[in-house]
Amino acid sequence: MTLTADNRRYDLDWLRTLAFGLLILYHIGMYYVADWGWHIKSDTTSDVLQNLMILTNPWRMSLLFFISAMALALAQQRSSRLSLFGLRSNRLLIPLLCGMFIVVVPQVYFEALSQQLIEPGFIKFWWQYINPNTALLPEHHSPIGLLTWNHLWFLPYLWCYSVLVLLGAPLLNTLARLLKPLPGSIALLLVMAALIAAWWLLKQAYPSSHALVDDWYNHGKYFVVFIAGYLFALQGNWWLKVIAHRRWFMLAAMLCYSLIIADRNGLFDSIPASFGESVSGRLIVGVVLALNHWGWILALIGYAGRYLNKPATKLDKDGSLLRYANNAILPWYMLHQTLIIVFAVWLKPLALPMGIEAVLLIILTCLGCWAGFELVKRFRLSRWLFGLKVKLAAGRGYQTTAAQQ
Repeated sequence: MTLTADNRRYDLDWLRTLAFGLLILYHIGMYYVADWGWHIKSDTTSDVLQNLMILTNPWRMSLLFFISAMALALAQQRSSRLSLFGLRSNRLLIPLLCGMFIVVVPQVYFEALSQQLIEPGFIKFWWQYINPNTALLPEHHSPIGLLTWNHLWFLPYLWCYSVLVLLGAPLLNTLARLLKPLPGSIALLLVMAALIAAWWLLKQAYPSSHALVDDWYNHGKYFVVFIAGYLFALQGNWWLKVIAHRRWFMLAAMLCYSLIIADRNGLFDSIPASFGESVSGRLIVGVVLALNHWGWILALIGYAGRYLNKPATKLDKDGSLLRYANNAILPWYMLHQTLIIVFAVWLKPLALPMGIEAVLLIILTCLGCWAGFELVKRFRLSRWLFGLKVKLAAGRGYQTTAAQQ
């Protein structure tokens, strides 16, 4: 695989930025859908919005794990495993602790307040929240009391997967060399089979919890995606073929999404339930879900590789937007859900039409993330707590940010 002259993968930078941007919109959407639980809910809900969110729900986090693993594989060609372990630990675990003790607290506070489980008083609640022996909200306790990571669950998962891959890197690198003659179509069938197996064997027994220790279905899904991303980055021939066949992946993804939405809206209700519960029926569903999942991921990898692997684009002619995003993405990720909830609570008494309120939520959340990052980047302590380099280095690009995520 031929890299750009300065060994940066601009397409991965852009994909990571766009994926996290999509995450902000997705979490705003969670406020307006009825069927999925979230911290607070609007009085107005939308089935159309939920159908649209189903488009990204099966693969949006997988895409982030896939990109992160690709970044780790490429960064390992320039840095030692020990240095990458230190870098990922510092830039994932420190922000995680900062998020759990500071950033996430308003989410828990307003959720409990909306359910009338606590009395108003944020500071009083915060002292109870950080107290592992608190008697407040005992039914919501984890082994460490009320402390939680909420939307920041991606950080501990990414750290654990990174550590496991770094420990097994010699074996994985050998496997990557052995896989070079393997056709990409066979590799796709293997990862689809792994996802079908996880869905078939683990999904019902271990529903998604994001609690790390017992979240076996998500591990069966995301760790396989992570391993696949690591091996994929080392296979230049696979990468080039995905770029070349990007339209077919997009077509397959759109077809599978259409089938999923059709099923959700009752188009297949005439099919006997016994067939859906049979081995053949479950296998068909598994194939559709797996192809939908990998179709979207590989289509996006392909289109990004074709159009975005360059230092400047029509929308970012001097590359300044991408440079900003590379530095701002982790603080924005940490802050966005708390800001959504705070602003939603403020706007709810106004009883605005859903469309107007949603647009205001997007604007206020983005402005809040921008202001938060502008504040965070000005102080050494806050830079460290939010995963930024304590001292900016001029001219550093994807070589640094890739290893972080």
